[in-house]
Amino acid sequence: MQATTFLPSRLAMAGLFLLPLSVMAADTVPGNVLTVGGGAAVVSSYSGSDKLNAVPFLVIDYSMANGFFASSMRGIGYGGQAGPFSYSAALGYRGERDDHKRSGFNGFGGSDYLKGMGKVKGNASALLSMAYSPIPGVQLSVSSDIPLNNRDNGANLSLGAGGQVYSRNDSRGVPQDTVSLGAQAGWGEKKYMQTMYGVTASQASNTAFKQYAPKGGFYEAQATVSWEHRFDAQWGLTAMAGVTTLIGDARKSPIVQRKTAPTGAIYATYRY
Repeated sequence: MQATTFLPSRLAMAGLFLLPLSVMAADTVPGNVLTVGGGAAVVSSYSGSDKLNAVPFLVIDYSMANGFFASSMRGIGYGGQAGPFSYSAALGYRGERDDHKRSGFNGFGGSDYLKGMGKVKGNASALLSMAYSPIPGVQLSVSSDIPLNNRDNGANLSLGAGGQVYSRNDSRGVPQDTVSLGAQAGWGEKKYMQTMYGVTASQASNTAFKQYAPKGGFYEAQATVSWEHRFDAQWGLTAMAGVTTLIGDARKSPIVQRKTAPTGAIYATYRY
């Protein structure tokens, strides 16, 4: 199952980076594979914040030949491929948002600017995705994040497209450097929009924000570029940079300080 090359929108929202790992692709790496690694990421304190945080980033991913996987990035689930189509279903976790400054591994955090808004609790999520590759190196995808508890957090949907624009092979014909581009749009149901961008009457009374009730709809668009270098069959280095802009009712939210923000990460991985 080919890994995508863009940053899913829920990462910046939940504070958890789910970065592309080509080493997870079952069609390129047969058998059971354990990938470990780490690096650093730059993320917004919350979606709409004008503050960026540099946070440590940890990678642990175990993929089995039969399609099952357990991953700090992808959750616990199953994925497969049928011709140009790939799919996966997993149990994951959507991180919380605090109303005070806090940081931690993989971008979990909060912001003092939201003081009085209260905490958005995390939730277990059903992560469902499907992708179609019309030609080699190009992928169209759709994925959903559906809360299994704390359902007022609401579900969201991501539509994406990505593809390789450059590849250089070593003397054995194995890809050594790969550059990919990706684009994505995020859609949220009304509960999701209210939780992440809305201001209730109670929250308005505790803050200087005006009451705000956004409708369900598209809330952000993203564009990313990534570069992966393989030193050998085990070691790899990936760097990513992108930009996220809020759209629709999310863009009008009173808690939004900056409508467009950069994202980025660099990390090394070792594959067993």
